Amino acid sequence: MKLLEIKHLNKSFGKKEILKDVNLSLTGGKIIGLLGKNGAGKTTLIKIINDLLTPTSGEVLVKGKKVGIESKKVISYLPERTYLNKQMKVSEVIEYFKDFYDDFDADKAKKLLNDLDLDINEHLTKMSKGMQEKVQLVLVMSRAADLYILDEPLGGVDPATRDYILDTILSNFNEGASVIISTHLISDIERILDEVVFIDNGKIILHSDSDELRKKENASIDDIFRRMFKC
Repeated sequence: MKLLEIKHLNKSFGKKEILKDVNLSLTGGKIIGLLGKNGAGKTTLIKIINDLLTPTSGEVLVKGKKVGIESKKVISYLPERTYLNKQMKVSEVIEYFKDFYDDFDADKAKKLLNDLDLDINEHLTKMSKGMQEKVQLVLVMSRAADLYILDEPLGGVDPATRDYILDTILSNFNEGASVIISTHLISDIERILDEVVFIDNGKIILHSDSDELRKKENASIDDIFRRMFKC
């Protein structure tokens, strides 16, 4: 059974078409880069997979079932913008996740936070944007989900921290699960990608194994992307 199947997916806002006949099939055990320019439709697609937007037509299946309450139980989602209550302490957020998600590992979260020198007794409101994003990523990766969807997980962190975060993603997702990473920082993440999906103007124009694509084009994923999307 496919982990994620997207069939003839379309999404419009009024007369504006955002996604156009999107078809995609993903298996477990992969790290997939969802890559495209700003406004290409990445976040809209992610929101539909997470049942936060309703498609105009087409369907999305997670483990063979339509998105809904059951799919939310097996998807761990990191949105582009933080949604946490900033008046809470990090420790309180951990307890909240522990109560809300059966698959949340509080001990793992505490270890990862400690590795990142983040104080669990600190209020989120006293943390920088980058620190808040680290906290949110740790919470997402501390779930034993089947599908992790990360929308711009490196956007607010300094370059020195990015490698640690990528290694955290690599070593902490559930065995047999897959990770979808949407980002514009391709050169930073391409070393961990098994597959890439290029999306442009609401359409998927390429879905390939990363190594095969690099070999075929004799170039890095970042260089291939720049060539294909040259302005």
